[in-house]
Amino acid sequence: MTYTGAAPGVRELGALTISKVSVGPMDNNAYLLLCRETGAQLLIDAANEPERLLALAEGRLSAVVTTHRHQDHWAGALEEVVAATGAVTYAGRLDAPEIAVPTQVLVDDGDTVSFGAIELQAIHLSGHTEGSISLLYNDPDGHPHLFTGDCLFPGGIGGTWGDPAAFTSLFEGVETKIFGRLPDETWVYPGHGKDTTLGAERPSLPEWRARGW
Repeated sequence: MTYTGAAPGVRELGALTISKVSVGPMDNNAYLLLCRETGAQLLIDAANEPERLLALAEGRLSAVVTTHRHQDHWAGALEEVVAATGAVTYAGRLDAPEIAVPTQVLVDDGDTVSFGAIELQAIHLSGHTEGSISLLYNDPDGHPHLFTGDCLFPGGIGGTWGDPAAFTSLFEGVETKIFGRLPDETWVYPGHGKDTTLGAERPSLPEWRARGW
């Protein structure tokens, strides 16, 4: 996929098109998901550069999901994108009160987020923030695709800033709810930086636990 300053990286699946752009000073990844059957679109993390995100979506969005409350994932574009499109806003129940743009649909672990003919499953992971959510697309024609926000990256889990309880919560959540349930072929789309797969990261789980970050 393509990164900052270039055309969006695009992945074509049987029923879904995924477009990835990196925006703003912190190189946040935003993901536009297009239902190929209906044309409905969902945006994951309207982080920054609203004009660019609106151009990517051609001004049409059914929904915007914010993966967690940290401002770099919503403060730079969410309000403008929602105002321009009327998209329904989704966020994890425990993080939504800290997101200044009102959340219309509060998301809990295991909830389904639907747009067009596409369904995503929410996975609640506490530790980076209390109410972070990842979104899983189980491709009926291929392997799973997982949008992890800042909970899982190439090389480790998200930051927990030296808090042992937060680290344990996030690590164990990632280990059981993601690595414990999903195959190595699962493609991981993080909130910053490059993609990865669970198979590439799985051998490092003992190292992550031992180092504590």
